[in-house]
Amino acid sequence: MNTLFKRRMGGFSLVELMVSVVIGLLALLFATRLVVRGETNKESAIGGSDSMQNGMLAMFQLSGDASIAGWGLNDRTVAGCATTFSDQRGYQLLTAKRDGVNITPLAAVVIQSNGANPDVISFNSGSSNAGVGSVLMNGDYNGESYIVGAVGSPYGYNSGDVLVVAPQSPDRPCTVVQMAGFNPASMHDAEILLQSGSDYRYNPAASMTQAYAKSVTFMYNLGQPDQLHFHTWSVSNGVLLLRATDLTGAEQAGVSVADNIVSIKAQYGFDTRVLTDYDPNPSGNGTSLVATANGGMQLGAWSASMIDADSDGSSGGLGDYQRIAAVRIAVVARSKTVQKPAPGASCTATTVMPTVFSTNVPSGVTAVPQQVNVAVSGDTVDWKCYTYRVFETIVPILNSQYRP
Repeated sequence: MNTLFKRRMGGFSLVELMVSVVIGLLALLFATRLVVRGETNKESAIGGSDSMQNGMLAMFQLSGDASIAGWGLNDRTVAGCATTFSDQRGYQLLTAKRDGVNITPLAAVVIQSNGANPDVISFNSGSSNAGVGSVLMNGDYNGESYIVGAVGSPYGYNSGDVLVVAPQSPDRPCTVVQMAGFNPASMHDAEILLQSGSDYRYNPAASMTQAYAKSVTFMYNLGQPDQLHFHTWSVSNGVLLLRATDLTGAEQAGVSVADNIVSIKAQYGFDTRVLTDYDPNPSGNGTSLVATANGGMQLGAWSASMIDADSDGSSGGLGDYQRIAAVRIAVVARSKTVQKPAPGASCTATTVMPTVFSTNVPSGVTAVPQQVNVAVSGDTVDWKCYTYRVFETIVPILNSQYRP
């Protein structure tokens, strides 16, 4: 037997063994990189899908509310009226500024702008089939347990309905009350009764605190109490929250609607035209018409806060609320997955906080862009480790154009 054959019979040499180990390690390294890259791509795809789904859900809810906002509140004496409102279940109207003073306006949309941080947005509407169903007050009110309306039961008014008592004079607040039917006594059928108790959640007492004069005060029917559509949207710790009058348990603290929503933003769209047509009979409120017969509502300016849109010298007055033609909404959603940077390195999934409302729409209307703070309070992960999606839409306040 020759020497070469004897060496082969003895197995691999050390050099051959080392070469095999190196080749195996290289193959393992490439396989590991392939797996890691695949997992990274999968996480990125899943994270993008999550943010897409959450953002679309949030935008669907907000835009849906905006599309019906103002139903029953579009009368010129109601829209924007500073309102006395009380709910035994804890719902509160959103406050806004009128010439620097906080009021609780009754309007289709109310925005509490918070700069770069998430806004708080309210969309309000009634549910009465009559839409408004106004009735003139035929007797002075001075704290009685009833309101004198028209003789006989007005069409569409039922026991338990929520009413807005609105004066024609803008210096007096409106009041939201709940009727307890009509006085059954003979010759008193025009008296709309007010009662307290758990059955009348919007009546803290059996009377109102505000006095109203007959013939210059109207009552508007918003429908049944559990169908009163007052919704307030906010974001807290990356969760979209809803407070609502028509959702049991959501009146005070709100309920979670979607997670990984880091911000919602909104802007009013105002009709800022200087009109030559004025109401020949303004009934004491002095506000100009907000639309001509052939022009309708025309959006002229975006603003996150109330402005003096009707040029009457008052910012956030009744006429300004009547000039809200549309609302611009943005939702910022983030991915559930978190980027895992190399040891000692920083995340680069997102390097600049997103900006919303940066496009000039409609054509000729100047945009008012807003950079959004997407850092979530209390989150131990850097905001740069997430990816974000921005959803925007513009919703016309249709009911502002169909005034009774």
